[in-house]
Amino acid sequence: MKPITTLAIGFICGISVIASRVAYADERPNVVVIMTDDQGYGEFSCHGNPITSTPNIDRLAKEGVRLVDFHVSPMCTPTRGQLMSGLDAFRNGAINVSSGRTLLRPELKTMANMFRDAGYRTGHFGKWHLGDNYPFRPEDRGFDEALWFPSSHINSVPDYWDNDYFEDTYIHNTKREKYQGYCTDVFFREAIKWAGNPQDERPFFAYIALNAAHWPWFVPDSYRDAIRDALNAHPEVVKSLGPNKKKDLVSFLAMGANIDDNVGRLDAFLEKTGQKENTVVVFLTDNGSTMGIHYYNAQMRGNKTTLWEGGHRVPCFIRWPNGITNPGEIVALSHVQDLMPTLADLCGINRHLPAKLDGTSLRPLIDDRSSRLVDRMLVINYSRMPTFKVTYTNDNPAIPQRDGACVMWKHWRLIENRELYNVETDIHQDHDVAAQNPEIVAKMRSHLNRWWEEVRHDVLEPQRVIVGSDEENPILLSGCEWLDVFVDQQVQIRRGVRKNGAWHVQIDQPGLYEFELRRWPRESGLKLAKGCQAKQVTDGTFVAGTALPIHKAKLRIGDTVSPIESPNQEQTAFLTRQNLRKGPIEIQSYLLDENGDEVCGAYYLYVKRLQP
Repeated sequence: MKPITTLAIGFICGISVIASRVAYADERPNVVVIMTDDQGYGEFSCHGNPITSTPNIDRLAKEGVRLVDFHVSPMCTPTRGQLMSGLDAFRNGAINVSSGRTLLRPELKTMANMFRDAGYRTGHFGKWHLGDNYPFRPEDRGFDEALWFPSSHINSVPDYWDNDYFEDTYIHNTKREKYQGYCTDVFFREAIKWAGNPQDERPFFAYIALNAAHWPWFVPDSYRDAIRDALNAHPEVVKSLGPNKKKDLVSFLAMGANIDDNVGRLDAFLEKTGQKENTVVVFLTDNGSTMGIHYYNAQMRGNKTTLWEGGHRVPCFIRWPNGITNPGEIVALSHVQDLMPTLADLCGINRHLPAKLDGTSLRPLIDDRSSRLVDRMLVINYSRMPTFKVTYTNDNPAIPQRDGACVMWKHWRLIENRELYNVETDIHQDHDVAAQNPEIVAKMRSHLNRWWEEVRHDVLEPQRVIVGSDEENPILLSGCEWLDVFVDQQVQIRRGVRKNGAWHVQIDQPGLYEFELRRWPRESGLKLAKGCQAKQVTDGTFVAGTALPIHKAKLRIGDTVSPIESPNQEQTAFLTRQNLRKGPIEIQSYLLDENGDEVCGAYYLYVKRLQP
């Protein structure tokens, strides 16, 4: 076991001054949902990992129930949308990690809405990834307290420029604020501080969603030593890895060790304040591993973004000492969208659930392992990044397709509507048995067809950010919301990717609007046509930024295109004003060279309603 760090000692001393709180009058449990990023089933020592040690997460698993056939989406946004809505991704609208398809339908009731309606206080800490603008932000979706960063990862396009996991600037209840410390430590620290508020005795729902262990693999260096020692002790595990991949693996697993330490700090807080017994803690990951296939994948095939088991079968542990008195394994097929009705059932707040759900409560299985759920088939499908190479379509894979699915039924997996695997006897999915089981294929295909008919019209409809609302004015639109175009990493902005796309928005109020077109975000202070130097950050280096031959611009609003001949005096942006009508519309920007030829779109578009 790792020694307790100075940070941990100070943290435990700090929480010890919080008075032990009396049980709530209605005895409803607190709820904490912890979701990590890009860790797979095999990333934990309780699942046989030969390199890393995760004693705090292991203890959580031992003290609760373990869903051993639990599935999510192979990518993070669809998983998060299903967790928050209890609905299939193709039904709730959040189907891709960028490309204008991350937005959870605004009319849906979320898990946070459910808990708030039931009298809980609600807090979100970390990664949201279901919309960066009104009405999609966590503050708009039922959270009283929200500390988060935009889009898919820290250092994404709309994130604060050059955030690097250390001493970063995040969004706190709609306002940007700077925080001291490493990102994972910050999100747990702030969640614990909020949960420990002695002035509010209502039960709390805390959603702690981490960016770790997502790339870039930045971590306090002290966490790497134990991983290096373990790799040296087990050279057979990484014998096929080159030095760069081995270095990445060390950092990735070090991020996991830091996560485990923070789970321990959360438990220390719950114990010190007398709340552990009556707090439901759920731990899961958002998709399959990005690293498992290189060293340990718990016998599964595939990784993040794939339809093999390694892409979407992940750990899920649920602990509640007061209410779950028979810890152990649940072997039934289950899915992330089951957690919303399960938590409502455990907390006795079922009447606050939305009327329509795809998930089902697992409480009967938690209470009695001999119980059986209704025989069910589940469909996993999502919109891929536009650059993906797939075998089920020749079209842009960001556009949803029926055959990009995995249908799950008991131990059967129908992949891309053509290959069938029996994971009970073939966990690595090496043997396609579709030809030997035509009846099984026909039954699962029939389910897929019915499901597709239910969702196919709604899933093609883009969700729209609202521009000009009093809830968010001004507003920043970034390239990560260009429909079916992938630009979502600050490294892409530095490299000056030659891409463009349209924003699908809803104008909230008619009036005069100001548009500010930029290649770089405001806080960078960088000029339109200039590059920037490479930057040494706390745990790595950001590449140099490429200069682009930007001289002019134009802006398309609907069918109207307005040229902009000159940038502002600082040479950092192009400015224009337009009168807009209320309603849905497309907006597209163009940065042009001196001949008027397109260079790229404006990666950053700031829009402000000036007058009604």
